[in-house]
Amino acid sequence: MVRVITYGTYDLLHYGHINLLKRAKALGDYLIVALSTDEFNKNMKNKVCVQNFQERKTILESLRYVDLVIPENNWEQKISDIQLYHVDIFCMGSDWNNKFDFLKDYCKVIYFPRTDGISTTQRKGEVIQMFKTSNV
Repeated sequence: MVRVITYGTYDLLHYGHINLLKRAKALGDYLIVALSTDEFNKNMKNKVCVQNFQERKTILESLRYVDLVIPENNWEQKISDIQLYHVDIFCMGSDWNNKFDFLKDYCKVIYFPRTDGISTTQRKGEVIQMFKTSNV
């Protein structure tokens, strides 16, 4: 069995996320998603999520491409996750190009091209703009 792992926040899940998860799953038999916890996002990534960890986890677990969701608590856990879950392939979006090449000592590392025209930051901006221009 080929095991694949990817990491992310997956806030306001959109088709760019789905494209990445679909491509990741196509690489193997079992896809693990390490989902950034609320604390990790706030304290280490300086991100505030619209959806909390449990909401994001529930959404990811409902997707046919995802076999297991685990918490991402810190930057350093990647090597131990790869070893613990016997991961063969680590993959991320191309916005992380070369950042995780040190993992090549443990598994294959692949960077996928980002989906053009979509990002979580863009989506959040669109939602904020909609509220500013609406009469709500």
